[in-house]
Amino acid sequence: MHGHSYKLFVTVKGNPINDLDNHKNGMVADFGDIKRIVKEEIVDVWDHAVLVNAASPHILLGESLQNQGHKVIFCDYQPTCENMLYDIASKIQPKLPPRVHLSYLKLHETETSYGEWLAEEN
Repeated sequence: MHGHSYKLFVTVKGNPINDLDNHKNGMVADFGDIKRIVKEEIVDVWDHAVLVNAASPHILLGESLQNQGHKVIFCDYQPTCENMLYDIASKIQPKLPPRVHLSYLKLHETETSYGEWLAEEN
């Protein structure tokens, strides 16, 4: 078992709002809204958690850790950076306004090890 200090980069695309009466005029999306979505959907849920593949033999370890008071998330995939990116995309996209689309994700496990997710390939 090991852990990482992840860094997540999120890129969205869309057309800037063109409405002088809208306080978000000129923005594709308010950075604050993006940060809130990422915080609520990913950071607050996964921070200081152990992700365990619920179909793996490690489920017993996860249950033991959970019984000891640790934060454990049982997922339906092997929690690699690549698979986590698919999960992150599935959690962020539905929370974006309809006119804003998730375009790109980059998840760093370390300073030099990362995975990327591109909407055009998914």
